[in-house]
Amino acid sequence: MTTSTRGAAARNAAPTTPGRVAGGRRSRRLRTAAGVYLLVLPAAVFYAAFVLLPIGRTAQYSLYDWDGITPATWAGLSNYVQVFTDPKLTGSILNAFELILYFSIIPVTLALFAANIIRAIAATKLAGVSRTVLFLPQVIPLVAAGIMWTWLLSSNGMVNQLLRLIDLEGVTRAWLGDFSTALPAVGVIGAWVQFGFCLLLLLAGMTKIDPNLYEAARIDGAGPVREFVSITLPSLRQEIAVAVTITVISALASFDIIYISTQGGPGDSTLVPGLQIYYLAFFQRDIGTASALGITLMVLVLIVVLPLQRLLRAREG
Repeated sequence: MTTSTRGAAARNAAPTTPGRVAGGRRSRRLRTAAGVYLLVLPAAVFYAAFVLLPIGRTAQYSLYDWDGITPATWAGLSNYVQVFTDPKLTGSILNAFELILYFSIIPVTLALFAANIIRAIAATKLAGVSRTVLFLPQVIPLVAAGIMWTWLLSSNGMVNQLLRLIDLEGVTRAWLGDFSTALPAVGVIGAWVQFGFCLLLLLAGMTKIDPNLYEAARIDGAGPVREFVSITLPSLRQEIAVAVTITVISALASFDIIYISTQGGPGDSTLVPGLQIYYLAFFQRDIGTASALGITLMVLVLIVVLPLQRLLRAREG
């Protein structure tokens, strides 16, 4: 055996030192991390350019008095003070929180019961037809839904015609033109639109429930109510949290339906922050106050949504 052959054999036979092993693992981790960062980089750039940068500019504008044309003047926190002291602006925020009842709580509750009924008749053709028909409102564009419901809720619309047909003439009114019923009427439109999404989400969650749980419950003498409370509801915690999160955001950030159906009227009875921001920025040319209201709305959405997200993560863990 030659000297070079002996040296190569000795090197191959030499034990690997712990430092060399640790260094190899570290380099592999660094290469993996670099690859991950490169994959994330395009999305991060777009997110920074189209989400973080606009939010930052909006926060900057909220500290100035500016009409969008002439030079801006420093205003400090006066725009935020106006958001919380101007009755018109605070009223729009309160209207948005009231819409949570119609956009979130009502459709989620109704969807729970409807999904439970559809699950019980899942083997029939009626279940498939019901899923399709009840999901249709989610497919219809919000502008079309707003126009359609404006016709239905008008003085001579189908709703009032049906009320007259059953001798309830005294109940009829212009539902979207009355100060006392305009916001609930808009809420009904929102509940109708959100119901299909909540239903489909909850039905998808029910597919993961083991049918043996229901069989065991029935053997133990449990009725439909006990099955719903003890099996269905606990198994759908994650889906309910997701449905509530998305519908609450829709309520607080609502714009389309209200703009088409009432434009914030009558008076300011259906005015919401999204619509008020639009009027402030493009009609009153008050960019500073509009930006302050936009930042305030974003913070309120986070305050409401983040606890729901933490609840969801806790359930997943």
